[in-house]
Amino acid sequence: MQDAFGGLLNMVLIVVFLVIVSGILGFTFSYTKAFRMKNYVITTFEEYDGIGCETVGSSCQEKIAAYANELGYAPTVNIRCNTDENNIGNLFCSREKSEAHSGRGTRIYTITTQVDLNIPIINRIMGLRMFQVSGDTRELKIFSNTGGVE
Repeated sequence: MQDAFGGLLNMVLIVVFLVIVSGILGFTFSYTKAFRMKNYVITTFEEYDGIGCETVGSSCQEKIAAYANELGYAPTVNIRCNTDENNIGNLFCSREKSEAHSGRGTRIYTITTQVDLNIPIINRIMGLRMFQVSGDTRELKIFSNTGGVE
């Protein structure tokens, strides 16, 4: 009888270990996808100077959505953006910060993506749902309606 309880204890320890390891691997995989997505969105915003990247159906947003599809980045829950951020296609949040440096107008975008940890066993045990990864673009020039730089 004593051997049966020892075997049961070993089985429980093995199952707990496997759950923890699979949770860590799932989080690492999801974090890597969110980090790559953030970097790609920042690069695309810098490529387009932020013009049209927040507009639905623009070439900038279509390029970002195509990369997200290729990467397999699709958060299972709605991304939680702050009140001053725009939710873009439920893929990322963006916030524009306009600044005036020595007479020239620039803006910086803060991009936030979501690390989606959707492993049911881990969610039941730990209650973790998501983490966020954020980063800023470099200073982008603000273009006026006449086609010149302000």
